[in-house]
Amino acid sequence: MANKNSEVKISSYLSDFVYGGIDGSVTTFAIVAGVTGASLSPTIVLILGFANLFADGFSMAVGNYLSTKSRKEYADKIRKSEEHSVIHVPEEETQEIRDIFSEKGFSGQQLDDAVEIITSNQEVWVDTMMKDEFGIFEDHTSPIKSAIVTFISFNLIGFIPLLAYVLSYFHDSFRSETFTLSIILTSIAFFIVGSVKGQIVGKKWIFAGLEMLFIGGAAAVIAYVVGYLLRGLA
Repeated sequence: MANKNSEVKISSYLSDFVYGGIDGSVTTFAIVAGVTGASLSPTIVLILGFANLFADGFSMAVGNYLSTKSRKEYADKIRKSEEHSVIHVPEEETQEIRDIFSEKGFSGQQLDDAVEIITSNQEVWVDTMMKDEFGIFEDHTSPIKSAIVTFISFNLIGFIPLLAYVLSYFHDSFRSETFTLSIILTSIAFFIVGSVKGQIVGKKWIFAGLEMLFIGGAAAVIAYVVGYLLRGLA
């Protein structure tokens, strides 16, 4: 059971890391593309890019924290309610278990045995009610840890589109093709993060990677076009 819980937690945090990385890379590269389309200086790219990393990364982390916390609080509320019902109105809860397993196709002695087994263990009884009556699968991840993982991944993966611009300040050879290098590095990041996401959700990694590459590329193209069209305002 401990190993299973550990796997669940790792999987949950990996999801936080992947989705944080996706948002970070897409939004940051969109800023890079938009500023480049508007023909603004690389300095503006860095200012807006880093502002996005820290501000939007913090916002996403807080949102993830509140969302995870709310889910856990709701699950705890339902669990306490079911525990109270199991203790004080066991007949009604037993009938609900019978109805649930009857709908699953159990009948006769098989149904009686299933009901007896489930109701003989209060924890299993409550877990069954939560899953089958309310559709709640308890989340054992920590809201704080989820927020931290999201913030780190947002900034870590989101920094990749800015890497070429940072390097250009330390070596002249990067300055002539800064945007091209940023496109290459970000495209690789899109594909890798999308592939990992595919593994999590059960999709083929190559298609998931290409999907992420297309989505991120589309966002960048839109931002570039908007920046180009508004370049006269700068």
